[in-house]
Amino acid sequence: MRSYPATVSSLIHHRTFSVLRRTLSLRSPATVTTPMANGSTTANEDSLRRALADKQSTIDARGNAIRQLKSSGASKSEIDEAVKALNDLKLEKTSIENQLKASISGDAGGSGTSRDAFRQAVVNTLERRLFYIPSFKIYRGVAGLYDYGPPGCAVKSNVLAFWRQHFVLEEDMLEVDCPCVTPEVVLKASGHVDKFTDLMVKDEKTGNCYRADHLLKDYCKDKLENDLAMSADKAAELKHVLAVLDDLSGEQLGAKIKEYGIVAPDTKNPLSDPYPFNLMFQTQIGPSGASTGYMRPETAQGIFVNFKDLYYYNGNKLPFAAAQIGQAFRNEISPRQGLLRVREFTLAEIEHFVDPDDKSHPKYSEVKDLKFLMFPRDEQMSGQSAKVLCLGEAVSKGIVNNQTLAYFIGRVYLFLTRLGIDEKRLRFRQHLPNEMAHYAADCWDAEIESSYGWIECVGIADRSAYDLRAHTDKSNVALVAQEKFAAPKEVEKLVITPSKKELGLAFKGSQKMVAEALEAMGEKEAMDMKAALETKGEVQFEVCTLEKTVTIKKNMVSISKEIKKEHQRTFTPSVIEPSFGIGRIIYCLYEHSFYMRPSKAGDEQLNVFRFPPLVAPIKCTVFPLVQNQQYEEVAKQISRSLTAAGISNKKDITGTSIGKRYARTDELGVPFAVTVDSTSSVTIRERDSKDQIRVNVDEVAAVIKDVSEGRCKWNDILQKYPAHTSASADE
Repeated sequence: MRSYPATVSSLIHHRTFSVLRRTLSLRSPATVTTPMANGSTTANEDSLRRALADKQSTIDARGNAIRQLKSSGASKSEIDEAVKALNDLKLEKTSIENQLKASISGDAGGSGTSRDAFRQAVVNTLERRLFYIPSFKIYRGVAGLYDYGPPGCAVKSNVLAFWRQHFVLEEDMLEVDCPCVTPEVVLKASGHVDKFTDLMVKDEKTGNCYRADHLLKDYCKDKLENDLAMSADKAAELKHVLAVLDDLSGEQLGAKIKEYGIVAPDTKNPLSDPYPFNLMFQTQIGPSGASTGYMRPETAQGIFVNFKDLYYYNGNKLPFAAAQIGQAFRNEISPRQGLLRVREFTLAEIEHFVDPDDKSHPKYSEVKDLKFLMFPRDEQMSGQSAKVLCLGEAVSKGIVNNQTLAYFIGRVYLFLTRLGIDEKRLRFRQHLPNEMAHYAADCWDAEIESSYGWIECVGIADRSAYDLRAHTDKSNVALVAQEKFAAPKEVEKLVITPSKKELGLAFKGSQKMVAEALEAMGEKEAMDMKAALETKGEVQFEVCTLEKTVTIKKNMVSISKEIKKEHQRTFTPSVIEPSFGIGRIIYCLYEHSFYMRPSKAGDEQLNVFRFPPLVAPIKCTVFPLVQNQQYEEVAKQISRSLTAAGISNKKDITGTSIGKRYARTDELGVPFAVTVDSTSSVTIRERDSKDQIRVNVDEVAAVIKDVSEGRCKWNDILQKYPAHTSASADE
């Protein structure tokens, strides 16, 4: 018989933890595009590969035929006709190759621009305008660490402010702020110390380290994108490897690396076998070095260990939610993809505690009619694509496990789309069975499409009672809730009473661990033991904390069922956990907001970020049309009124042309520009339409505030104020 009083049962294999906790804060992949996730695209690519192979076979046959014509002394006209037909076939082959390249590489934003070129344009603009830059740049930087510049800080601050408004305030959540340094015992209980790992390989000559799954993924993607002559069957094999990559064991990864002849990318040296590397940054708490700690890999554990006090603060009532925004850390083996995979990042996490017997939600009706792209596991398994579903229908059909989980899926959808994420490039993907932890009821990821593919940005998981039970077992502090009954209830209770005297005589110093293991037995296991003791007098019992099997005799434990009157029910709450990777969301927002438009002269492309006013780093710029003392004073007056109204703004009193100043602010994503061209009234220009209106000076702050805070739309403003037309508006 086997008993697991602590978290040992979940810590079986080094890959297990990626399944236990596949939310963003732990081991989620940066890109999750798989063949199953793109059924129609994959079918098109396969047909093109087959057509290309057929065309190449035909070309080879025609080439052989031409050689035979020449050797047999055929006429020049006959040979010329055959050569012309061969050249036509080669042109057809080139056309198929171009279609295949387009199918593989995709098209970023429908602009006809390749994904790589589009990404490079975005990143160049972001770094040049100081949204973010590599940290410690003058010392050649450190991979996976980035500094946010002034506009980047402002965007991040605005995103987090809206997150607090949308979730913490509107849902009446309890916000906490816990330390980044976490004692080892906490992360031992959660499983991070033993299992928070990635598989790593080393260059056998230089010692350089690489993530094993990244090398295999890069090899497969490179072959699929560049080896156009590859057969459809071989392409299908590589796509299958990409689809199951996260589930491969160390031995399987090592075997694939050897099979494909993958070597160190920098030196081409052979690689070691994969082995686990713990991703947490270890430190010592205090000068003695006796207390080990870690920089937290997620913020959630701080909420779990404070559950008892938060439950009391909430009046001992469920459900309630606690939230935390903070830095998390992981020592990535080979960080890449900019803000998508970094060593220090901002998480915003919610732990919504609920009665496991009642996962309804009082505000579910507010989101149940939402319709958006969902990707249930059945569609993934059958090779179909994501489809638009009604959230309420998904719950009623059992696709989404319960109302509370669905409610947060709906709220996450509203949050992301209001930030400016394109709803057509946002989907909610359900975890497959092999991704799910054994205790999890249901898990969904909010994935956003970018030039890197589909990026998991939010994990929404029903984690049942796993976390609170793990900390209860380790700390011996009951993290439980109570439900008081209106009238006492008679219930049949399992009673396990270890005999301390007999256990002490038999196991001496191990008595306590054996007793705890006995008390932790479930009903079936306990009743099986009772039956075995009554027939045989003794039974073999595995105590995981001792890592051995012991003999339990009949006089060592009493097991019975008793009818008791209870006035309340005590239980461990389940938790619904939405976990937000703020950096990933912000990067995807940058890509979804970026576009180019031609200058008035048509001789260059101008960069624009179409940020909604909600998240724009600066809401408004103010500048005089020309350098003029009176206009500059009016500009300063307007800037002061905007600041007093809480509207971020920036003055530009340089002598640069008005068109160039507009272009500079468009590139920062500033939605509105106030141009002072008189002392009594000014123009306000909207970034994307370039429409202008004329407004009295004393009305500017109110107009900008109303449209920035969503009280009215720009179209409403256009109806209220006279339009202004000027050549400079399009300059």
